[in-house]
Amino acid sequence: MFSYVPPIDDYRFLLTEVLGFDRAMADMGKEVDADLAAAVLEEAGRMCADRLHPLNRHGDEEGSRLVDGLVKTPEGFADAWRDFAAAGWASLSADPAYGGQGLPFILQLWLDEMLAATNLSFGLFPGLTRGACEAIMAHASDFLKATYLPPMVSGEWTGAMALTESGAGTDLALLKTKAAPDADGSYAITGQKIFISSGDHDFGGNIVHLVLARLPDAPAGVKGISLFLVPKYLPDADGGFTIRNSMSVGALEKKMGIHAQPTCVMNYDGATGWLVGEPHKGLAAMFTMMNAERLMVGIQGLGIAGASYQQAAGYAKERLQGRSADGARGPVTIIEHADVRRMLLNIRAFVEAGRALAGWTALQLDRAHHHPDAAERARADALVALLTPVVKAAFTDFGFESAVQAQQVFGGHGYIREWGMEQYVRDARIAQIYEGTNGVQAMDLVGRKLPMAGGAVVEGFFALVETDLAAAEGLNIAAKTREALALLRGVTASLRGAGTEAAGAAAVDYLRLFALVSMGWMWTRMAAAAQGDAPLHGAKRAVADYFAQRMLPQAQGLAVGIAAGEATIMALGAEAF
Repeated sequence: MFSYVPPIDDYRFLLTEVLGFDRAMADMGKEVDADLAAAVLEEAGRMCADRLHPLNRHGDEEGSRLVDGLVKTPEGFADAWRDFAAAGWASLSADPAYGGQGLPFILQLWLDEMLAATNLSFGLFPGLTRGACEAIMAHASDFLKATYLPPMVSGEWTGAMALTESGAGTDLALLKTKAAPDADGSYAITGQKIFISSGDHDFGGNIVHLVLARLPDAPAGVKGISLFLVPKYLPDADGGFTIRNSMSVGALEKKMGIHAQPTCVMNYDGATGWLVGEPHKGLAAMFTMMNAERLMVGIQGLGIAGASYQQAAGYAKERLQGRSADGARGPVTIIEHADVRRMLLNIRAFVEAGRALAGWTALQLDRAHHHPDAAERARADALVALLTPVVKAAFTDFGFESAVQAQQVFGGHGYIREWGMEQYVRDARIAQIYEGTNGVQAMDLVGRKLPMAGGAVVEGFFALVETDLAAAEGLNIAAKTREALALLRGVTASLRGAGTEAAGAAAVDYLRLFALVSMGWMWTRMAAAAQGDAPLHGAKRAVADYFAQRMLPQAQGLAVGIAAGEATIMALGAEAF
């Protein structure tokens, strides 16, 4: 495999020329500028390239194993985690009140991209820990915060999210895990959870599980779910955490990809836990974690796509095959062949627009948390809520498609383990499934996010896009994006008040259309900024034109499919399948 090259030049371009990073930080009173941000990302990229990328293939081949009831991660992972935490990467964007560095979330999200690009299995450990910290910070008691957040923020301890049961996947109303109150204010948690990423490992330190369960008096359905903090180790009389809780790993899931990540079947046998938030309101508390995780999972798709592109582009510039278009030369490097260029440009057009959209969304999340004006915080928070299902679903769909296209560039070598492309394909596939399948994300967008504030949030987003398109008058990408935006506005109006079947029939196509317009918006902003003579500027203009001419036209077909409604989807009786 080729070495991983962190996309620092692209990050710097976005910070300084596209996203207005310095101005955004000044608005929020943060003393961070683009130079500092780029320096942090450069150091993070070095760590990912030098430390984590070399472990990726080995981790896939060795995998995590269950030995005498204990999880053993692949050789090198535990040491890498300790080095990662000691260098401060686990605490990058966390609250300084609990030992975090408080750096902007955009740096965290782009670090997540590089983690996914170099070692997706490893990247899940800090990502899940960060999500657990956010849920604890937002909903737990002061005592639980003071006890658990500092070591989790530092990376001494890690976190996991325990939702899924064998009979309750997406439909959490069916979960059966029980929580019985004890006299000391704690609860005894009993039940089994499946698909628990980072459920156990051999890094040392505690592992803090956030577990959904039902109290004895819980009403039926999702209104009867509570959230509990259940640590692997309980506090002892001396204030240490040495007492093993009554929880164990029943098995490790045998998976298509992310083999190095221990995905556990967890048994809770009267395990001691503490209530997080209010009784019967655990789902709302858990969604604090899940929404953060959904952004992270979307970035996993982006990271895999970027890594796949680097490998495929490197191979295409070296591999000799076939003759030149005029037949005069041969063999030529396959980068000369139009179809190879088409595949590479498909990937690159997504990656660079996705990176920009991720950065813009991350800045909105920072504004939602730190802007001094309450109205601005609310507006930014609503935009993040609108875009979260788009980032999660579209980025992971495009990410998987990108991995497959990159594999295709390698031809038969892409199917062979030693080149690493088949691992990217296998690893990327899970991101379309976990943290809410992409179909669920699409239904969330259509059913919950479009109606927010009576449709004002989505219309406000469209207005933002329109403003930037108008400012870029004369650019081909702006004109083509405006055409796609008109289609999106039309189908958005047609979906208002749509029934469940109509919404379900339209949702996936609608989300992809929304994503194409959003990426066209980002390409417009990048092309407008890239008007200099620098090679990076010329490349941006060229890829923007490719996106405008070859990818945005998909919007027309998606709009036609959405307009067809649910009739043909529902016409065939269930018994005929």
